[in-house]
Amino acid sequence: MTSTISRLSALLHSGIISSVELTRLYIAEIEKQNGTLNAYVHKTYDEAIANARAADKLLKEGCTSPLCGIPMTLKDNIATDGMETTCCSKILRGYRPIYDATVWTKLKAHGAVLLGKTNMDEFAMGSTSETSVYGRPKNPRDLTKVTGGSSGGGAAAVCAHIAGYAIGSDTGGSIRQPSSFCGVVGFKPTYGAVSRYGLIAYGSSLDQIGPLTTSVSDAALVYDAIKGIDPMDMTSTDVSMEPTSLESGAKGLRIGIAKEFFEGLSPEMTAVIYGAARKYQEAGAEIIELSVPSLKAALPVYYIIACAEASSNLGRYDGIRYGFRAANYSSVDDMVIKTRTEGFGREVQKRIMLGTYVLSSGYMDAYYKKACLLRERIQAEMNGVFEKCDVLFAPTVPVTAFQEGYSGGNAIETYLSDVCTVPVNIAGLPGISIPAGKINGMPAGLQIIGNRFCDAKVLQTAYIAERDAFFDVEDVEGGVRL
Repeated sequence: MTSTISRLSALLHSGIISSVELTRLYIAEIEKQNGTLNAYVHKTYDEAIANARAADKLLKEGCTSPLCGIPMTLKDNIATDGMETTCCSKILRGYRPIYDATVWTKLKAHGAVLLGKTNMDEFAMGSTSETSVYGRPKNPRDLTKVTGGSSGGGAAAVCAHIAGYAIGSDTGGSIRQPSSFCGVVGFKPTYGAVSRYGLIAYGSSLDQIGPLTTSVSDAALVYDAIKGIDPMDMTSTDVSMEPTSLESGAKGLRIGIAKEFFEGLSPEMTAVIYGAARKYQEAGAEIIELSVPSLKAALPVYYIIACAEASSNLGRYDGIRYGFRAANYSSVDDMVIKTRTEGFGREVQKRIMLGTYVLSSGYMDAYYKKACLLRERIQAEMNGVFEKCDVLFAPTVPVTAFQEGYSGGNAIETYLSDVCTVPVNIAGLPGISIPAGKINGMPAGLQIIGNRFCDAKVLQTAYIAERDAFFDVEDVEGGVRL
């Protein structure tokens, strides 16, 4: 895994290349590749050049940020003042926010250069990015495979080197799962460590913003730039603003392996994860086998809570205030019904209906309240786990990238693919996916999970593999490399 940000930052700070020159190279590469990959759905080239000129000025003034002048991208559910932000949904086509998300405000202060908005599952609901109204993004490692979801466009852009890094959101694995499928690094911070202000919500108690990068060291650099408490987000938390130190050895590291993550797992994926654990063990770590029984309930708990929150959050899309409105209707009620019927895709409609059902009178106690109680049990058991170990190892996804169109006839299997990632969101934990090998030519991700606000420990553990070259997953050729 090579560090794109560090390499480009050295060129920019030494004056070998300007940010404007670098940005034009990225724009040319996007124009060359995006027609095939469909990673970008909104291109912001004018904004990018303006950002790049501002970054060059900052560099001349002595700006030390490693992100200064680096071209990057945002997921299409992150608000940018005056720039179209649609969640890849018909119902938000043409919507231009009148404010910036906090994460973009922070990145602009570091001199970031925004190339555009990347493709995603509609309203972040999906595991393949195929529910996007703009059509699916394609996996650069095999164009017949999906990128994963819902941050699939960002993963594809980073993998193909048509973005220096990407910012995505993770509600149940939406950063980590596409990172695994595309063979890049995806980091989901602790819930509250990064402000959600300006992130168009799916499940408010589960959503978290984080980076997709080509290396663990790059992920740490981006995380340091976007973390911190925000008065605009009451769920954000005061975390250490010191730069994340990655220098940490494997000796004495306690790695937990919960058997529930491996039940029904293929022998090939099991071999990848246990093989990764052995690399750490050979370097001095201790492997601890353990059990977390409540993990068996994680998937239904997640889908009940996430859909319930989606039902509430998406109630604002009614055709009255902004966004798409049906053309023909006979009354206000008819307008709202037709707007939502025409504006939301089938997957979003299904999740809204499920969420409305579990919140309805007579069913809330049986489903939603029970899911909330089980969530507390999962959180308590995970707290106990980290008394026995420093980090958990697990597959990011039980499988490698699905074939295109697979989710159309195998929806249950794609929902089940979230089984290893959703516990992290339910418990508000930090987790990272790093490439740990290949199965039948496609990348397989190792997921490293830590306790709440132990984000540095997760990044340090992942960096050990990067520094000591435990895994050999080559980069995709093409794109801006320099």
